[in-house]
Amino acid sequence: MPGTKLFLGNLPYSTTEQDLRELIGRSGAKVTSVRLVTDLDTGRSRGHAFVEVSTTEEAERAVRDLDGFDLNGRTLVVNEARPEARRTPRRSQRK
Repeated sequence: MPGTKLFLGNLPYSTTEQDLRELIGRSGAKVTSVRLVTDLDTGRSRGHAFVEVSTTEEAERAVRDLDGFDLNGRTLVVNEARPEARRTPRRSQRK
């Protein structure tokens, strides 16, 4: 059964997947997956991530505990992720 996906924004660019697992774990949630969003060209973090936790209750507790949390001088934005919008494929601009 799939869990609940959270959006974490305003992350320090140095944040790792392990950092996020530990951060979410502080609220008692069991992390089932982490996806740090990176720039396709540079591979550098874009400052946000998606983290899936086991249950809706864990997700609600993580949002309550971590939204507004200061992580290395950055105030986190944590909320339930919205469903992905369907996108049309981009045309490659490189030739």
